[in-house]
Parts: sequence; structure tokens; C-alpha cells
Amino acid sequence: MKKALFWFLAVVITLASAYYQRTTGPTYPVRAKVEVDGAEIRVELPRSAETVADKEIAITAAPQAIEGYLTYKRFKTADAWTQVLLTRDGERLVGKLPKQPAAGKLEYEVVLVSRQKETPLTAAPLVIRFKDPVPVFLLLPHILVMFLGMLFSTRAGLAALDKQANPRTFVLWAFWLQLVGGFILGPLVQKFAFGVLWSGVPFGFDMTDNKTLISFLFWVAALIAGRKGRPARGWVLAAAVVNLAIYLVPHSVLGSELDYSKLPAAR
Repeated sequence: MKKALFWFLAVVITLASAYYQRTTGPTYPVRAKVEVDGAEIRVELPRSAETVADKEIAITAAPQAIEGYLTYKRFKTADAWTQVLLTRDGERLVGKLPKQPAAGKLEYEVVLVSRQKETPLTAAPLVIRFKDPVPVFLLLPHILVMFLGMLFSTRAGLAALDKQANPRTFVLWAFWLQLVGGFILGPLVQKFAFGVLWSGVPFGFDMTDNKTLISFLFWVAALIAGRKGRPARGWVLAAAVVNLAIYLVPHSVLGSELDYSKLPAAR
């Protein structure tokens, strides 16, 4: 009964933390809602795109009397803002952001216009990051293995709280899953998306890579402390708590970012 309860708690904690991390990250779409001439406009604005094509920004179910435009510029540059009128496509208003190199970012804002009154969709401009396509056969295993790593990490922490259980088996699973997901599949995903295998310490300050490294080092310590079958409850609990805390940091914070100063000036 206790084992079933611990597995249930581990699944719930894993799902909740994974959902929180994904939906609070800087590449997760922003949902906006404004009222224009009595009509409620709802829209989902992207903050991630692929380098293969310009990114469409669309406002659906927009009344015919409403027009609009979007403005954009390259992120962290002194570029002038470019304004593009939204075009009518049935009930949609559509504009496009020009595709950027991998890790390139654009700052953009969408404004609706009716009766010469302008209504921005967001309180401040959004930032969208571009990445090269990642093969599904690589991305899905990476996500699955990292998810399982979080699950066994949490289960190990719960086992460390049970004086009648030895968390050693769960520690081994957490260690190997994080090794494969974070240091084999993860770098390969990043190589496809941004052209680099590793951009954390000592080569950079990518938060995702550094989070992976910190968590893994704690599991190495828990593994060593538990050699010869010792439960090492303190180390295991510490590793599980650190891993959970790291998952509560939004995904892609301080992620890969192109330095436009190293590229030709925008035309």
C-alpha cells in the first residue's frame, strides 16, 4: 500500500513540475485577450519558431472593421523598428516575422486598430526565438528519458523518507536516466536546434545545461555515498530536492542566444 502511494505521489509531483516548467518558460506561447469596439479578441502569440520559414502571426475571428499591424526588431540591437500591416484572410488578420538564424531572437508587438484607436495585444513587446528543426526520433526519446529521470528522482526522494526502504535502486535509475537524457540525448537535441552540443559551464552560461550539470553532480554524490548498499538517505533526499527545485525553474531561461553584433548589420 505504501509503495503504491509513493508511486502515485511521484507521478503527481513529476507531472505537476513538468507542466509548470514548460508553461512558464520564455518560449511558451502567450495568450492575450483584448476588447476592441465591443468585440473580445483572443489570440495565442508564439515565442518560438523554426528557421525554415517566416513565422506567421495570426489573429482569428477578427471582425471586418478591425485592422492592425505588427512591429519588430532584432533583440538586443539598435535596429530601427520595422512595421508590417496585417492582411485580411477571411476572418483572420495575418502578419509574418522574418525567419532568423538559429538562436536568433526578434522583439515584436501586435497592435489592433479600429476607428483610429490603437490597442496593443500585450503590455510590452514579446521575444521570439528561432531554432533549427529537431528530428522527432531524437526529440521524443529525450523528453521521455528526462521525464522518467524526474520520476525516479522523485521516487528516490520519497524512498529516502521511508526508513524501511533502501532508495539505492531508484538512485541508480535516476543517475542513468539523467546521464542518457541530459548528457547524450540533450546535447544532440541542442546540436540540431542551435548548432552546439554544450553551452553551459565551462563554455557558457546556458541555464538549461547548467541545471542539468548541477542535478547530475548531486546524483553522482548520492551514488557514491550509497556504495556498498548504504541507503545514504540524506544525500538521496538532497539530490531529489535539488532536482525538483531545478525543475521549478522555467525551461529555456537564459538559453541559447545569437549575438547579432557578430553578424552583418540588418538591411
